[in-house]
Amino acid sequence: MIVVSDTSAISNLLIVGQLELIQQIYQKVVIPLTVDREVRALQTFGIDLAAYTSATWLNVQVPTNVLLVDKLKEELDDGEAEAIALALQLEADRLLIDERLGRLVAICDMG
Repeated sequence: MIVVSDTSAISNLLIVGQLELIQQIYQKVVIPLTVDREVRALQTFGIDLAAYTSATWLNVQVPTNVLLVDKLKEELDDGEAEAIALALQLEADRLLIDERLGRLVAICDMG
């Protein structure tokens, strides 16, 4: 199963010390580079990234469809846009995304 995540699913569980819940459910998760950067930026707020940086089940990948990413960024933030584009690229089985607009755009683009 291929699972792609945007920032919120990863960052929220990391903040509450429960990042491993995603691994328990999905085993492996792919995130775009922007999501990785956004999660790593939490360190500036004092969030311990140890569980994140040691998570071998998380894979960072760059979406290749730059035109789609740019189009999606017209409506969504960078992490969501890249997550949707990456999910389409990988033909993902699941996309973890929390914002309503992002979900609506993903449904329209992913079918």
